[in-house]
Amino acid sequence: MASSSNRRDSHDNNHLSTRSRRSLLAAGATGSLALTAGCLDFALGNGPLEFSGDRVAPSDGALEETGYAEESVEERSIEKSAEVGLGIEREFKAGIWQSTYVKDVSILGGEREAALFTALSIPAVEVAGRSFNPLEDLSNGELVERLLGEVDSEAGQIEGIEHEESFGLDVLGDGRDVDTFIGQSTYDGEEIDVELTLTSFVHEDDLLVLLGTHPEVLAEESANVEVLLESAEHPV
Repeated sequence: MASSSNRRDSHDNNHLSTRSRRSLLAAGATGSLALTAGCLDFALGNGPLEFSGDRVAPSDGALEETGYAEESVEERSIEKSAEVGLGIEREFKAGIWQSTYVKDVSILGGEREAALFTALSIPAVEVAGRSFNPLEDLSNGELVERLLGEVDSEAGQIEGIEHEESFGLDVLGDGRDVDTFIGQSTYDGEEIDVELTLTSFVHEDDLLVLLGTHPEVLAEESANVEVLLESAEHPV
């Protein structure tokens, strides 16, 4: 694998890449719903329209190579109301997969579970030209903060997160924009810098968000995170 420094070409775009989405509405001036059997209750307002994402995860070989172990695999759902035209609101329900992996690393004179990798997928759904996906308008920096609030790690709360650099990496058969950030956390009363690496893109109608974090001083973990990113499999 080529070194990180050879591949990291800085650029200013920290936003999610342009994505294709499922279309739920039929074309036409009225914007009426395409009434299939699965949409009838939704169209009548008798129930939510449900979508499920497909799980994304690093390969078993990459986990073994980098020393990360599975901590949790969780499927949960979120619900949201959205206007579908002519002042009509309907309910939507989306299934989200989140897989989290951890690794014990040597830091501050001891072994700590301070390296983490999480992989999230959520359906990339569009309704009446509006995105249902709650992560649609978030920059990669905002995605980092959003995901950190949903995972547990011995790193604790990470603050003062600032963008460091961007580079390209081949993930799931295409070149992806990857952003790295630096934040600060506290271990046993001592503040350390934490590196966060994130990419987000749409694949097979799901928005995928892949995030790795580790103490910045452990430079070898940057390469391990890239191995995990490059090995991502979807759907699993």
